[in-house]
Amino acid sequence: MSLIKKLGLDLGTMNSLVWESGKGVVLDEPTIVAVGLEDKKVMAVGNEAKKMLGKTPEYIEIVRPLENGVISDYEVTQAMIKYFLKEVSRSGWLFGPEVLVGVPAGVTQVEQRAVMDSVLSAGSRKAFLIDKPLAAAIGAKIPVSESFGNMIVDFGGGVTEAAVVALGGVVTHKSVRLGGYKIDEAIRDFLKKNNGLIVGEQTAETIKVNLGSAIKLKKAEKMEINGRDVLNGLPKNMEVDSDIVYEAVRPVLDLMIMAIRDALETTPPELVADIIDRGIVLSGGGAQLKNLNILITREIGVSAHVANDPRLCVIKGMGMVMENLDTYNRALKQYSNW
Repeated sequence: MSLIKKLGLDLGTMNSLVWESGKGVVLDEPTIVAVGLEDKKVMAVGNEAKKMLGKTPEYIEIVRPLENGVISDYEVTQAMIKYFLKEVSRSGWLFGPEVLVGVPAGVTQVEQRAVMDSVLSAGSRKAFLIDKPLAAAIGAKIPVSESFGNMIVDFGGGVTEAAVVALGGVVTHKSVRLGGYKIDEAIRDFLKKNNGLIVGEQTAETIKVNLGSAIKLKKAEKMEINGRDVLNGLPKNMEVDSDIVYEAVRPVLDLMIMAIRDALETTPPELVADIIDRGIVLSGGGAQLKNLNILITREIGVSAHVANDPRLCVIKGMGMVMENLDTYNRALKQYSNW
């Protein structure tokens, strides 16, 4: 038995997951940190910090340290990663773990280095970096090592990436720095502008999960929500239906679809033919939006289907990579503390 633990770390804008060798996914928590404004001390991370959303006094700030899939607050991210590593190492390790981290395929060298520095500073022995679309494809059981082209569209919390993979790597990709969080924001903005109702992040997410659809439903679904009246600031209750939610989120979905079109336009013709035959695979938490595969099939003209456990595709793929480092070595970048 190895004394060195192998971990996969999927740092997402909205949620972060950790995979551990021999155990699978061992942590799944929101990418949120509660910080004291005066001393910058971390007061809560993950689930505990999310419970504080919209309820904190003025001396506590709720921070999302990743924005659009990349680090926006280095110190808070480092503290968060230390917390996650501590949570999965309660039994203690003799040596620091080897950690594989997923990042959007389009990030800059500076953004890559910030991620690696954060992971190494948090106590990792070695850190590897992999493009998230490739990890998602592996986790979706796509045969990425073949010469055939496959398209994966990963709908994350802060970034949506459309990538064509073949021969063990990403051939071409396009991304837009918006995802599930932007959809939540679009719902909040729409309700405020058109219905005079201010709702919080968690309420917007609940609306998306219950009423969200990428195409207009034949029979509108409804739910009661609570918020604050824009005019008088008093509590307000109203009924929201799926037609309102569709109208709010469609502009965001159009930008996501544009990324798929752009990726296909830069794909070699031979690989495009493969994609037409095999279809488009959808992964990420955003892929769970109702009827998203139908919308993409209509707009792109290529059959699209949602992968099994789409939210876990990236982390599961990272686990498979860590168990077969030699096979995927060429697709990784490595950094070391030792």
